[in-house]
Amino acid sequence: HVSTITTHDGTELYYKDWGEGPVVTFSHGWPLNADAWDGQMLFLAQRGFRVIAHDRRGHGRSGQPSNGNTMDRYADDLAALIETLDLQDVTLVGHSTGGGEVARYIGRHGTSRVARAVLISAVPPLLLQTPANPDGLPLDVFDGLRTALAADRASFYRDFAIPFYGANRPGADVPQAVLDHFWLMCMQVGLKSTHECVRAFSETDFSADLEAFDVPTLVLHGEDDQIVPIDITGRRSARLIPDAKDLFYPGAPHGMTVTHQDQVNADLLSFLGS
Repeated sequence: HVSTITTHDGTELYYKDWGEGPVVTFSHGWPLNADAWDGQMLFLAQRGFRVIAHDRRGHGRSGQPSNGNTMDRYADDLAALIETLDLQDVTLVGHSTGGGEVARYIGRHGTSRVARAVLISAVPPLLLQTPANPDGLPLDVFDGLRTALAADRASFYRDFAIPFYGANRPGADVPQAVLDHFWLMCMQVGLKSTHECVRAFSETDFSADLEAFDVPTLVLHGEDDQIVPIDITGRRSARLIPDAKDLFYPGAPHGMTVTHQDQVNADLLSFLGS
């Protein structure tokens, strides 16, 4: 079994493919890799689903090309995976930046191979503050990410894990091993790739992509997301996507697929069976 595909520009993408049954693909957040989905993939593979997740270009075990770190290319890479494996009636699941990847995939490639979509703590419709999006996050926030990455990415990732999982909240009980695993995944990302990905996830406007959704869609988001604030993302996406179902978790952080794994898994399974 070959665990890589090669995209149209020659980039090798690593993927994992577990189980048999209806297909669910997973697109991971920044700056992680497919291993971030293990808790969901094992759960669904044990319940009659075929689950597939790839490492985004520049991340994890995939190639680190010098270019292509744009949302259009990420969506085209997802399309290459789906087409190479000839997947049909797929449920697309995306977390954070991966949610943008899913949205842009539907905007660019349509839903002929798609049965459902799930956006979890996702970046659409637009994170960056602009005249048309005055409630977005200022450019200084994202410039700060890039500056910290370039100066000392190892320390940046260690510190970033804390708000990612809400470990800085009173009463939070986030195991150190979870924070360590986050750091380990982050350190596998090429610095150029993760640096350029900041622009892709922050400056891409997904509004038109969301309006093009014509499949059942579930929006999950934590109400205490310190990384991708719910009021400018999840709540707006749920309004833009036709007939979307939304579930907002009180007190949940950005990394809710880990901190609220059982609840997320149960909600995914219910949606897949609906």
